[in-house]
Amino acid sequence: MDKPDGHPSVTFDRTRARRIGIEEAALCEFKTVEQIAAILRDAVRENRRLLLTRLTGAQFDALPPDLRDSLDYCVLSRTAIVGPLPEPETKVKIALVSAGTSDSAPLAEAARVLAYAGLAAEEIADVGVAGLWRLLAHEKKLSEMDVVIVFAGMDAALPSVVAGLVPGFVIAVPTSVGYGVATGGRVALDAVLASCAPGVTVVNIDNGYGAAAAAQRFANMMRRRK
Repeated sequence: MDKPDGHPSVTFDRTRARRIGIEEAALCEFKTVEQIAAILRDAVRENRRLLLTRLTGAQFDALPPDLRDSLDYCVLSRTAIVGPLPEPETKVKIALVSAGTSDSAPLAEAARVLAYAGLAAEEIADVGVAGLWRLLAHEKKLSEMDVVIVFAGMDAALPSVVAGLVPGFVIAVPTSVGYGVATGGRVALDAVLASCAPGVTVVNIDNGYGAAAAAQRFANMMRRRK
């Protein structure tokens, strides 16, 4: 139902963390500044933590000054956090692996989402298969990880190679990086969906948030079994 001012009302899912172990995040890219401000004021009024994703720089700049001051905003990941971050847990070992520095935005998004969830992650950047020795230099460390999230565009060969080397849970994030027929990440998405490496989990193009949420579900299951 729309409010009288023409802006659709927002009903926040406050019990999601109790149901599934993952808090609701506010996807901002398609919201008006007024909607984002209303969500933020609710969180601030209730002294409640909140994660915002895909918050553009223009949206952030348009927020009232007091709300901007309440946010820990990261331009690269387009995420914003209200409230403190928990002490990072290191029992579940998570690695974020990128093929190149052009994949840094979705990697940063995943890192921020994991930090909000209280999960530490180690970043291993710029190890694409065009220089395979760069990846192999980290093989031992990667083999010790419980979860490896791999970010790659172009032909997205890196997730398959990683999954052929390590025993952990591998999550592929195809990115929109590439020339010509890479078509904004669709080639990368098709490549990882067709991976010959067994057991690779795939999220959508540039979906660092989705990959981090999958890793969080895995971590929650590991906690339950201890």
